[in-house]
Amino acid sequence: GYDKFLERKAEILSAEEKQNAVFDKKLAEEEVWIRKGIQARRTRNEGRVRALFKLREERSNRRELQGKSNLSANQGQTSGRKVITVKDVDFGWDTKRIVDDFSTTVWRGDKLGVVGLNGSGKSTLLKLMLKKLEPTRGTIEHGTKLEVAYFDQHKEIVNENLSVAENVAPNGDTVTINGNSKHILSYLKDFLFLPETARAPAKMLSGGERARLLLAKLFLQPANLLVMDEPTNDLDIETIELLEERLLQFEGTLLLVSHDRAFLNNVVTGTVALDGIGGVTEYAGGCDQWLSDREYAKNMGSSKKPKAVPVKKKSKKLSNKDKEALVKIPKQIEKMEVERDQITAAMQNPDYYRNPKSDPSGDQANLEKLEVQIASSYSRWEELEGLTE
Repeated sequence: GYDKFLERKAEILSAEEKQNAVFDKKLAEEEVWIRKGIQARRTRNEGRVRALFKLREERSNRRELQGKSNLSANQGQTSGRKVITVKDVDFGWDTKRIVDDFSTTVWRGDKLGVVGLNGSGKSTLLKLMLKKLEPTRGTIEHGTKLEVAYFDQHKEIVNENLSVAENVAPNGDTVTINGNSKHILSYLKDFLFLPETARAPAKMLSGGERARLLLAKLFLQPANLLVMDEPTNDLDIETIELLEERLLQFEGTLLLVSHDRAFLNNVVTGTVALDGIGGVTEYAGGCDQWLSDREYAKNMGSSKKPKAVPVKKKSKKLSNKDKEALVKIPKQIEKMEVERDQITAAMQNPDYYRNPKSDPSGDQANLEKLEVQIASSYSRWEELEGLTE
């Protein structure tokens, strides 16, 4: 009867959730691998690169089914032309200098990135500019009609015991965006929250879901100055890309701390770089010039030192068995991935859990076994590739 139907539906949803988690883990591992760059560019690894593109496409298709993130911000009233004026500012902690004699003007519409090594004081500089900290010397002035929305990387503003929906809309079932009313579940769907997750307690969320919850809260605040401290931590690729789009569309001013080079380059109009000993340098555009300057300074500093003569390692030659494996493994991976894709497609079919012959537990076990075998094969393939260098 209907109860049995609900039981089977719950079983398939649970299996699908596990399957998605395994898939996401694999995708994350491959994204880390391709960012290393060198191996990914080798001709023999083109198959693995193609496989990654296929994983990305599958993930994107899954997002299509769940709904795409459609982030939009509550635009506040227009601020004054000068947003923040910093003049001759000094600040530090005990013997740690953050800024010495720093001056700058942030104009309306500026999107300013703040970069520096860990511990250089990036978050502290944000707090100074927001007047949450008093400078030791100098002045910080805010322009007129400033409305600030702050994205905090430490995520302490989530009430763990309330649901996602209650965290975002504590006073009812609707939210207001630029004067228009929207149901909370519809709004949260824009942030990739399914209704079941939206009603679940915040303590049940993954790291990525918690970050999206905070973004949902952030974009409800009427603001003409957005302040974001490491916003891309824990976000998946689709949400990062959509966040980029919304920040580019945002007509106000942005202060942004991030370690994500691509994100900074895509979003900011200027960069402030801290050297960790009080020095501050300003650049037009993203962080590439800062990184280039750092590399140049590092090379200049080390140019006087005698260069060590590299010891050439004897390369281990491939045995005939290894050569055979190098040919066979890509074909084996392709075969296993086809089988995995067939099972995945079957489980995503709406009629799957209505069919009494379906076996969610068995199919899920097969999927997990295949993922382990595929991952192991990729590792062996990469190991053999390394021996050919």
